[in-house]
Amino acid sequence: MNDDIESREIWDAALADDLPGKVVLVGISYINEDGSLLEQQQFFGEVESAHPRQGILLSLRGRRSGERYNLPPDTRSINAASPGEYSLRSTGELVVDPDYTVTFSLRKQPRAHGA
Repeated sequence: MNDDIESREIWDAALADDLPGKVVLVGISYINEDGSLLEQQQFFGEVESAHPRQGILLSLRGRRSGERYNLPPDTRSINAASPGEYSLRSTGELVVDPDYTVTFSLRKQPRAHGA
């Protein structure tokens, strides 16, 4: 099986059906136009819902408990997490045995001339 992210379907309905109630560890990297790292965020939460148009809604836990975060409707970068302890660099929080991990990189777009 080819595990290249580009070969995966954008929305995996079987995976999405399994997500509600599961704990997801999220890592987001914000990348500058030149490719340099601007910021990284790490957080975790329980999936409330997964919808192919509305995205994946998380009820955050830990330091961000009480917040909600909506991931895009793209399951390609969601992977089953290996059992163990995950330390969040940004907060020092420890997440034990999450069900899934997901990572995204968001690249800042160049400004249009004259904008």
